[in-house]
Amino acid sequence: MNAREKYGIPNDAVITIAGTVGVGKSTMTKTLANALNFKTSFEKVDNNPYLESFYEDFQRWSFHLQVYFLAERFKEQKKIFEYGGGFVQDRSIYEDTGIFAKMHYEKGTMTPTDYETYKNLFDAMVMTPYFPHPDLLIYIEGSLDEVLKRIHERGREMEKSTPISYWEEMHDRYSKWIDSFNACPVLRINIADYDLFNDEESVDLILEKVSRVIGGRSVKQSVSTFADNRIE
Repeated sequence: MNAREKYGIPNDAVITIAGTVGVGKSTMTKTLANALNFKTSFEKVDNNPYLESFYEDFQRWSFHLQVYFLAERFKEQKKIFEYGGGFVQDRSIYEDTGIFAKMHYEKGTMTPTDYETYKNLFDAMVMTPYFPHPDLLIYIEGSLDEVLKRIHERGREMEKSTPISYWEEMHDRYSKWIDSFNACPVLRINIADYDLFNDEESVDLILEKVSRVIGGRSVKQSVSTFADNRIE
C-alpha cells in the first residue's frame, strides 16, 4: 500500500506549499510529491523578462514583475487542474498579492494606482467562482532564529549578504498574511516538528495531518466553495 492509499489522500488533490524564504518549501514539495506519487510544480524564474531590470530599479519595474508572476502562476494553476490534479506546488499565487505587491506599495516602490490595478486584476482572475483553488495550503513556519539559521546553512551568497532586517520584515509579513488567509483550507506545520533530511519517517507525521484535512473524501468540490473569501 502506498502512502496515498494509506492516508486516504485523493489522487486528484492539489496541495500548495507556502512560507517565507528558508523554511524548506522545495524540500517539502519534493518529499510529499514522492511519497504520494504526485507531480511537482515549481516557480519558473528562467527567462523572466523583468527580473534583471527589477533588481536594478524596483520602482520602475515592480508592477511589471508582479503582473508577470501573476500571469505565470495563473497559467500554471489552470494547467494543474486541467491535468486532473495530483500535484504538490511550491509557492502559491496568493503570496504575490498578500505579501510582495503589498510590500512594494507600502514601501513606495509601487504607486497607489499600480497597486490598485494589480489588486483588481488579481481579484478578477483569482477570487472568482471560476478559479480552481488548491485543496490544501500547507504553511511552513518557524521562529526567526531558526529561519536565519537555515538560510545561513544553505549558503546562498545573495541570501547571506541580505540584511537581517529584510528577513525580519518578511517573517513578520508572512505571519500576518497567514493569520488572515482564508482562500482554501490551511495546515500549519512548524519546522521544529520534523526533519525531512535526516528522518524519512517525518513525512508520515505530515501526511497524517494532511489526511485529517483532505483524507478520505473527494476534494474536487465546486470551485466556488471559497470564492467569496478575499485576500487583504
